[in-house]
Amino acid sequence: MGKNPNKPHLKTNRFEVSENGERQKELYFPKRWRKIKDNQNKKTLLEGSAMLEIGTKAPDFTLPDQNGEEHSLKDYRGKKVILYFYPKDQTPGCIKQACSFRDHYAAITDHNAVVLGISKDSVKSHKNFETKQELPFTILSDPEKTVIEAYDVWKEKKLYGKVGMGVVRTTYLIDEEGTIIYADGKVKAASNGETMLTVLEEQP
Repeated sequence: MGKNPNKPHLKTNRFEVSENGERQKELYFPKRWRKIKDNQNKKTLLEGSAMLEIGTKAPDFTLPDQNGEEHSLKDYRGKKVILYFYPKDQTPGCIKQACSFRDHYAAITDHNAVVLGISKDSVKSHKNFETKQELPFTILSDPEKTVIEAYDVWKEKKLYGKVGMGVVRTTYLIDEEGTIIYADGKVKAASNGETMLTVLEEQP
């Protein structure tokens, strides 16, 4: 019996599989996630967090940095971009994460890569964060959550028994052509810089 191209997607608790399409490709995820087969017309849902598809174009954006200067993703064509989203400046986990990228920044740039951090904090808050933590990389302000929502990291969270909406700590790697090639929605803040350096070293 042939496949019905109009049949709805089949959902499991790990990923959504389309009945349509035959071509398959192997996707690379962090080791704690299993590798799965993906076909051309399937949206991949990672365990515990729905994120943008690996293999798709990263949404372009323009946001101000800690100095009020605007940056667009398209400005970084020809370089790999580590794009990481974090909840709030000067909080313990976010300090650890930023300092991890700070401490590995020189090695990261050796791989033709840049680091862009994004939160909904103000430009002024970002400047204070940069100064206090001596950050050598760009952090972008998204108070309207335009980019945060475009990258699907504004989600329901549970903290100290209370449920509310917030930024889920997430890191993407975008290649030189603007395609998402890696995504981690279960980031370990204190080792995020080291982890991403390892990912860069494993790239062909």
